[in-house]
Amino acid sequence: MKIKMEKIKKIKAGTVFSKYAIYLVFLVMFIASIFMSDNFIKPSNLINILVQVSPILIIACGETMVIIAGMTDLAPGAVLALAGCVGIGVTIQTGNAFVGMVVSITIGIICGLISGIAVSRFNIPPFIATLAVMNIARGAAYVYTGGKTIYNIGDFAFFGQGTILGIRAPIVFMVLITVISYIILKHSKFGRYLYAVGGNEYAAVASGIKAKKIKLIAYLIIGAYSGFAGVILCSRINSGLPSTGQNYEFDAIIGAIIGGTSFTGGVGSMGGTVIGCLIIALLNNMMNLMNVQSYWQSIVKGIVIMLAVGIDMAKKKSKM
Repeated sequence: MKIKMEKIKKIKAGTVFSKYAIYLVFLVMFIASIFMSDNFIKPSNLINILVQVSPILIIACGETMVIIAGMTDLAPGAVLALAGCVGIGVTIQTGNAFVGMVVSITIGIICGLISGIAVSRFNIPPFIATLAVMNIARGAAYVYTGGKTIYNIGDFAFFGQGTILGIRAPIVFMVLITVISYIILKHSKFGRYLYAVGGNEYAAVASGIKAKKIKLIAYLIIGAYSGFAGVILCSRINSGLPSTGQNYEFDAIIGAIIGGTSFTGGVGSMGGTVIGCLIIALLNNMMNLMNVQSYWQSIVKGIVIMLAVGIDMAKKKSKM
């Protein structure tokens, strides 16, 4: 009896550690960053970190839903570029930044619709379907801009450079979308269905859940988020650049997985994704402050995502 109780205590301790380990990692990285650079703790740098991570975290909120449902999306970075460039173009033509923003989000939704239909209706593997949409969106961005950068974005700059109640606009938008995503995932029927479909699609369908509809909606959401992320990023860099947003989807996926979202579906949380993305932001900031070359940064991120997926798979096996 004592042996069983000890085993139960060990299992509970391991579960608690596993649940909160990500927060400990973030804390250690934050403290390490303070000692590694005097510039890190400056308010301007901390605000800059939040502004830079905002489009990534917004995309990651969508990726979290998609991955929980047992899928993935490789298109957000390219969709971001297309939506941002077209949004700026529309703003220049109409003189109305709000219209430009709406058009950007609409483009994102259309791209999400294409991915969603391909995956849910035609049973095309998510990797292939979203890879195709990624190439289409990136190519369309170059076609729309003629391969050139769009400048003179006018009032569109507000979304990435303005302030709301004294707080940088990208940070406000990031927080709002994260809170909305948390409510959707934690307190809505759709959120519960996402977990059910990702955990066991056959059982979910047998219980009456329309899995195809859930998958389609998940892609519509990440499409809208990607479009809005394009608004924020392109307005922040003050231009419509068709090559912008490259690898943003990977940073978002890494953030979600580091935060505890299982790549095999059925497990994940918005809180974990937030911490995961902040860890990626800290890592990027640390490497930039240390003047680490971009190609070395890519290598480090590649190693991080392999470790994150490896740990996730190991956890999955240990529970079997």
